[in-house]
Amino acid sequence: MRFETHNMEYNSEKPLLIIPEYGRNVQMLVKHATTIENDEERQAFVEQIVDLIQQMHPQNRNIEDYKEKLWKHIFRIAEYNIEVIPPGGEHPRPEDYKKKPNKIKYPSIDTRFRHYGHNVQVLIQKALEMEPGPIKDGFVTVIGSYMKLAYRTWNKEHYVSDEIIRTDLEVLSNGQLTLVENTSIDNLANANRRRKRTNDRYDRNDRDRNDRDRNSRYSNGRNNGRGGRNNNRNNNGNGRRNHYKK
Repeated sequence: MRFETHNMEYNSEKPLLIIPEYGRNVQMLVKHATTIENDEERQAFVEQIVDLIQQMHPQNRNIEDYKEKLWKHIFRIAEYNIEVIPPGGEHPRPEDYKKKPNKIKYPSIDTRFRHYGHNVQVLIQKALEMEPGPIKDGFVTVIGSYMKLAYRTWNKEHYVSDEIIRTDLEVLSNGQLTLVENTSIDNLANANRRRKRTNDRYDRNDRDRNDRDRNSRYSNGRNNGRGGRNNNRNNNGNGRRNHYKK
């Protein structure tokens, strides 16, 4: 008995997929499009490939410039060796794909007072641009109150006084901002504590309400079960009495 051998082609022996999510069939179609000599037939064939990819990934239809991205992918799969006209009329180039975005600079923040956060720096800069007067003084008081709240949040084991906040504010503003004497800066911290107590009270009330509802349903279920058993006993007893009467 003679066996016939077939030459099997493994994926590892095939050309690499340029864009794997589109699959090998799409890549083969694009490669075939590069061999079409007629310009109109080639253009129509590539447009059909773009429509096919859209049908394969319908969830991406609402993405901005999605069709334009598909045409760029077609050129990339064809290794930019295909003569077709994309909707925008501009042919993608290999250097466009390799172009990297500009490096984003890391924000420079004063590392001496990181526990106050970057927002304090922004608020201080805004206060420095304001005209002297009661509005500016009130704004500086808000900044001090926010600094005290942030200090308590990140340094719960340390006590913070108004004098510490006053000194740190002067350092951060290079001596240009200072808190008005005899001004309370505990407004935000007190408001935060009141809000926390209110939320805890609401949570406790919700738990108590759920417990009462659960106990009520349990009691009603037990009473209904007892009532059903009593009714069954009464009915059975009446049935036996009637039977004996007959």
